[in-house]
Amino acid sequence: MSLPVALQLYTVRDEMQADFEGTLCKVKELGYDGVEFAGLFDHSATQVKSLCAEIGLVPISAHVPLDDMVADPNGVLSAYAEIGCKYVVVPYLTEERRPGTEGWAKTIEDIRMTCEAAKALGMTMLYHNHDFEFVKVDGEYALDILYNSVPADLLQTELDTCWVNVGGEDPAAYVIKYSGRAPIVHLKDFVMKGKGGKLYELIGIEDDEETAEEGSFSFAPVGSGCQDMPAILKASVEAGAEWVVVEQDRPADGQTPIQSAEISREYLKSLGW
Repeated sequence: MSLPVALQLYTVRDEMQADFEGTLCKVKELGYDGVEFAGLFDHSATQVKSLCAEIGLVPISAHVPLDDMVADPNGVLSAYAEIGCKYVVVPYLTEERRPGTEGWAKTIEDIRMTCEAAKALGMTMLYHNHDFEFVKVDGEYALDILYNSVPADLLQTELDTCWVNVGGEDPAAYVIKYSGRAPIVHLKDFVMKGKGGKLYELIGIEDDEETAEEGSFSFAPVGSGCQDMPAILKASVEAGAEWVVVEQDRPADGQTPIQSAEISREYLKSLGW
């Protein structure tokens, strides 16, 4: 059994900025079944919904900054409901919102509020992790605390398997742990020599806390790095996922983002996905 495959459009964000429609067409040509948005690049919800229908891509979900949703929950989320997204995703936490800070408790409550707003619009909120949620608070991972604090009927998971691995856990096992609560699984591959590196600069975010040896970490097309992708795919099916989503924050050396997305899709096709 295989699942439909989508592309997180952050992977091709510069291409989306330059040619929104053309990039969506290219994503479809590569064999992707759906897309996960990371910004609409000044396009209206009506335009985006129409383009997806014309091109034949399912608009499954969108990454939306938490602060934007908190500031105007209905206004921000209603656009994605109009597009037809079944899910909306908290993609990242700024430093002052992370576990171990004074802002963590408020972050959980803000996420709960946005979950309720999404549910009222017929969507489900997901949380997309990095590795900083794998710090322990009173002996428990902060990521698990979040999922224990907000019920599953409001908040489900979008486990990013790269960051689960970097956080010190086995990605396939962690997907299984959230069986029934993991509708979308992020497939992300990487190469890491040693621990550390300026990880968040690699995803386009300044992060002064990461000061270890540069160059120790790099993203790779799915199937080209150290991840056990067959195990992750098997776990995704067993956990009841509806979609797997390819994401590559930066292309591999010598590749364009589109080329990296193509290599990932061809690898998955070679496995029958």
